[in-house]
Amino acid sequence: MKARLILFAREPIPGKVKTRLASAIGNQAASELYETMFRDTLKTARQLTNVEVIVFWACDEESLPLLAEKYQCSSRNQCEGDLGRRMQVAFEEMFAEGCGACCIIGSDAPDLPLTYIQDACQLLVSPQVDIVFGPSIDGGYYLLGMRQVWPQLFTNISWSSDEVLEQSLAAANLAGLAVALLPKWQDIDTFEDLQAFQERTRLMPSREIT
Repeated sequence: MKARLILFAREPIPGKVKTRLASAIGNQAASELYETMFRDTLKTARQLTNVEVIVFWACDEESLPLLAEKYQCSSRNQCEGDLGRRMQVAFEEMFAEGCGACCIIGSDAPDLPLTYIQDACQLLVSPQVDIVFGPSIDGGYYLLGMRQVWPQLFTNISWSSDEVLEQSLAAANLAGLAVALLPKWQDIDTFEDLQAFQERTRLMPSREIT
């Protein structure tokens, strides 16, 4: 089964990325940290076998080829609209091109275990599973996987709130979809999230953050 992983990312421009984190550490530092997180996430994604990784950028059209060259990644533009619309269209592109299973992750969980993504891909092989969510500690999700687009999962969701996962699970349940949940993980949106990340990596000295 042809599988793909969508990586959602933003061009790392000071003042345009991680604004909540920037309020604590400054725009330049937040931008540099975000770029490092993106590189680490992309490095992890590239360890997947038999899964094509495609980065969907929130960027100006003229920046797309520059970003593709700089990071040596297959790159496309995100469409306009809220997060749900942008994710739905990205999934639709993948399935229109013959993808059999697809997952999407963000670029702000640099220590997300590779096994979590692998488990999501493996779960989607089973006909008993329609949707895979990776719940994040803040009430959202760090991963969404599916074998076809279910529009109900992308509309009437309070994006960037602590109700995202709850509302998404309710929509899946209403549609009669079988859902599998991965272990919880924490992305980095705030200074407190950054401190938690630093504590995790401090306890794992073998890991190198590049």
